Amino acid sequence: MKVWRFRDRTRMGPAAAERAAEILRAAQTERRIPRFIAATGASQFDFLAALVRQPGIDWARVEMFHLDEYLGLPMHHPASFRRYLLERLIRPAGIVRSHLLDGDVADPVTVCRRIGQRLQEEPVDVAFVGIGENGHLAFNDPPADFDTEEPYKIVDLDERCRQQQVNEGWFPNLDAVPRRAISMTIRQILKAKRILCIVPEARKAEAVRACLEGPISPMAPASALRMHPEVEIYLDTESSSLLQSTPMIDVP
Repeated sequence: MKVWRFRDRTRMGPAAAERAAEILRAAQTERRIPRFIAATGASQFDFLAALVRQPGIDWARVEMFHLDEYLGLPMHHPASFRRYLLERLIRPAGIVRSHLLDGDVADPVTVCRRIGQRLQEEPVDVAFVGIGENGHLAFNDPPADFDTEEPYKIVDLDERCRQQQVNEGWFPNLDAVPRRAISMTIRQILKAKRILCIVPEARKAEAVRACLEGPISPMAPASALRMHPEVEIYLDTESSSLLQSTPMIDVP
């Protein structure tokens, strides 16, 4: 595991985007269609804005998979992750192969099964993820399921996860936040060849410490990243402020 520490998120996001672009370009050089998993949320703003500007990527020749989505939330809602990805990644980049999770349907289990089958057809080159305030990875809240082999599952969102969505401005209050969601599972995320984890801001510092320096445990879901051989963690001075024993590469 490599941990990079940047002065602030405006430097961290573009650096992670450069690394992401390097991975995607390398796959295309091998005459393959790169497959990647995209995260959402306020923590990914700078990263995605920089990623769509990276040179040398044939965006018409990539395949994108959606990490998680609320149940019962229409795509026009400001907090919809489908809307987020369309506005911040798919349309700006010109991606034509994307698999979005529609949680606003009568049978979300079928959505999980259909996109999960497509996801498992071939290896994923890289997953872009974050860490939630409660340590969640995707919408796998503590105690997370570390065992299921299903690619997606329906999950219950705990109060701290739901409060994070209010803190980030996606919802006006806790009552407005959905209580359930579709989430890619822990084991499926770990099947990606590489994982880039982008985590800015002081409000994530406690979770970063728990996941990087505490026990690998379902109570700190993103601690599972430490079981993967090719993980890069991108932090800023705020999100890394509570780390004590983790070796970090400082980038001015």
